Amino acid sequence: MTTIAFIGLGNMGGPMAANLSKAGFDVRAFDLSEQALATAREHGCEVAASARDAARDARIVISMLPAGQHVRALFVDGEAPLFDVIAPGALVIDSSTIDADTARKVAAAAEEKGIDFIDAPVSGGVGGAQAGTLTFIVGGKAAQFEKAKPVLEVMGKNIFHAGESGAGQVAKACNNMLLAILMAGTCEAINMGVKNGLDPAVLSEIMKQSSGGNWALNVYNPYPGVMENAPASKAYQGGFLTDLMIKDLGLAMDISQQSAAPVPMGSAARALYTLHKAGGHGRLDFSSLMTFYEGGES
Repeated sequence: MTTIAFIGLGNMGGPMAANLSKAGFDVRAFDLSEQALATAREHGCEVAASARDAARDARIVISMLPAGQHVRALFVDGEAPLFDVIAPGALVIDSSTIDADTARKVAAAAEEKGIDFIDAPVSGGVGGAQAGTLTFIVGGKAAQFEKAKPVLEVMGKNIFHAGESGAGQVAKACNNMLLAILMAGTCEAINMGVKNGLDPAVLSEIMKQSSGGNWALNVYNPYPGVMENAPASKAYQGGFLTDLMIKDLGLAMDISQQSAAPVPMGSAARALYTLHKAGGHGRLDFSSLMTFYEGGES
């Protein structure tokens, strides 16, 4: 089977690499965390001593990193850029959520080396990564998209080609800005109902079956005890961190400024989440914004 180098084995990358290994790919993995490497080894991945060792001779390289500067340093301008060792004709799939401009610049640097590079940020959370049901939002050439699709289908259920390089990142920013707005509104509505004596589970079901239904309400309810497997019922642990939502909202604000696209609701959501983070909740799931409305900020 094709050798796949996987760089970045965090909450998302780790399960993604495990699913590729389970599907029979020869996965050579690297992360700065020894614990992440140990977990990858348990799931059948070969552990590399460095990112360069992982990428050397690999026909496919997948990265899942925190921010644009990490992607740029890994591939282009760090101490040991991978584009110096990745063979021409290889495919690089960057599933990090970063700014579109960095994605375009890294793609251009890859093209100069004869390497295919696509930006392919994901949606679906840790649960989707574990279940192999992620949504991939791809930016790149049509031929590159087709080349990546068989690999992406092992890790995801919905694979979209958003457009040219950077388009995946723009689409992801639009999606997550809307998600933040929907979560804020869902918290607002449930909190108002509870403060007026309504049962949060009953109110949630009413809204789910009515015009207020949305993803945050339907499958990720922010009120504790309403949905057993939602982070809200696990003290807001796991899931998608408030810190990460603020990062994504920052990317959305940058895009809005560059394109003169008005985003008053997105700006309001970013302000709410920033206040929530200031209360010490950055490491909790983003649905913990409910505590902001309840008046439970510390």
